[in-house]
Amino acid sequence: MSNIEKLISQKTFSSEYNKGLIGLIFVGNWIVSRHQQFFKKFDITMQQYNILRILRGQYPKAANINTLKERMLDKMSDVSRLVERLRKAGLIERKSSEIDRRAVDVQITAKGLALLETMDVDLPDLEDSLKLSLSEDEILQLNGLLDKVLTRY
Repeated sequence: MSNIEKLISQKTFSSEYNKGLIGLIFVGNWIVSRHQQFFKKFDITMQQYNILRILRGQYPKAANINTLKERMLDKMSDVSRLVERLRKAGLIERKSSEIDRRAVDVQITAKGLALLETMDVDLPDLEDSLKLSLSEDEILQLNGLLDKVLTRY
């Protein structure tokens, strides 16, 4: 009996592809749950962290809302709402674009950068779930398989 069969108390699947999809959903939800617990310690959400991470990569340049939407891991996120919450927390600044007055530029603040630096110390703990389960060769294989699946995206 495989781990997924034990964890969800299901002995049969309609196919190995069905079992694979269910396994991916289960593991994905487990990873999301671990991330939510981690980010809760810093009083931000995974989506807010994602925006801060993108803006740190752009720093010292600003990014516009469309750039953030394109680069978000969670494509269903309401970026404008997330940006406003981060602005209220003093982690980012918003200003009208100098190029297009209708657009909004967003830039991470020193406070936002400091938060990410603090989080960077503990961030490797999130990788431990994979490091403790998979060898370096196995993670390379997993990354290759995920990349292959994503070619259809």
